[in-house]
Amino acid sequence: MAATPTSDDSKPEQSLSLGKSSYDAMAAPPPEAPAPGPPDFPEGGRQAWLTVLGGFLVLFCTFGTVQSFGVYQDYYSRVLLSQRTASDISWIGSMQTFLLFAGGLPTGKLFDDGYFHHCLAIGSLIYLFSIFMLSLVQPNQYYQVFLAQGVGMGIGMGIIMLPALSVTSHYFRRRRSVAIGVVIAGSSTGAVVYSILLNNLFNGKIGFPWGVRISAFMDLAFLLTANLVMKTRLPSRRERPNAKPVDIRAILSDRGYWLCIIGAALVFWGLFVPFFYLQVFAELHGLPKTLAFYAIPIMNASSLFGRTIPNFLGDYFGPFNIMIPCTIISGGLMYLMFAATGVAGTVVFGILYGFFSGGFISIITPAVASFSRDLNEIGTRIGIACFVIGFALLTGTPIAGALVQQNHNGPYIWWRPLVFASIVVLAGAACHIASRQILSKRKSTHVL
Repeated sequence: MAATPTSDDSKPEQSLSLGKSSYDAMAAPPPEAPAPGPPDFPEGGRQAWLTVLGGFLVLFCTFGTVQSFGVYQDYYSRVLLSQRTASDISWIGSMQTFLLFAGGLPTGKLFDDGYFHHCLAIGSLIYLFSIFMLSLVQPNQYYQVFLAQGVGMGIGMGIIMLPALSVTSHYFRRRRSVAIGVVIAGSSTGAVVYSILLNNLFNGKIGFPWGVRISAFMDLAFLLTANLVMKTRLPSRRERPNAKPVDIRAILSDRGYWLCIIGAALVFWGLFVPFFYLQVFAELHGLPKTLAFYAIPIMNASSLFGRTIPNFLGDYFGPFNIMIPCTIISGGLMYLMFAATGVAGTVVFGILYGFFSGGFISIITPAVASFSRDLNEIGTRIGIACFVIGFALLTGTPIAGALVQQNHNGPYIWWRPLVFASIVVLAGAACHIASRQILSKRKSTHVL
């Protein structure tokens, strides 16, 4: 019986103890969630490679068109805009290329903020509308061609190219150079296809208007496929309110990064001179018309290997260690174009220059991205680089055109644009050597 009161007396104590414990648990701050680690990268898989395929198709339509502009340059100078100088005509292609790259500045930020599909859809519509408008231009109406091809197509390209490149970084880290190389190989494949297709259509029974429309319908199919298969994987900065903001001040004060950009701008200032003028050069030196038509496809076919093989090597030896030799060799090869006055010389120059210039074009993107301290910076850093490079591309080929032909009926003086192109490409390589040294000290490694 004595045990019963003792048991009853203990109940208030137990109740009080439970209440106090419950109160303490409610009052105590919740345990802090562990800080999120760096995201994992699948390094492959179905969706990853579908996204790479979509990027390949986007670069096929955009950069592939830019690299086949030599076909337009030749046709315009002989037929459609025959009253214009080589420099005037090259402004169309250079404006298109400028907007292709300069569009990277706004679209880089839009991509980081989660507007990938918006950019891809809107840019595709602008590009397709403009290329169909190009098929309606009238002979010797320079402003019509400039607006449709230089401005309209350039704006559309600029909106879709950088997001198509940057989204690859959502799926690959260790194999990023390889993945980006496959995407950029789309530009060489497109350039080969467009160069052969357009040369035969423009100079055959089909003619210019329907030749442009046929390529436009092909672009429609490819860009529609790209819009359907490409997907982002990581949450955007907009979807992560606690995400660390991009430190613009740190990017703008990064000396190694800016040396890399200045070097890239110098290289691109001269790199596309052979792509714009090799077909004209071959025809003026009396090469068979068939070979002259295939001079640019040969160079672009070689560039396809140049945009894949160096990227595989870049994953093992570092992008800078592969890009710098490719750039130096490209600058030296400019002088080999003087020997491209016969069949053998044209073929050898096209193969070698296409390969090594392609190596630079494909690796510059991972090289710029290697300066990023955080994944969120990649789109912004690549966008700034593209914007600056765009100004070099805007002026490079028109300068070469003014150097090669000073007036409409004047002779072509080829040594001047080729020496100019070689000097600026080699100067860009020197900047990249200095940029690599800075990055090497920062990361304490020579595999860069």
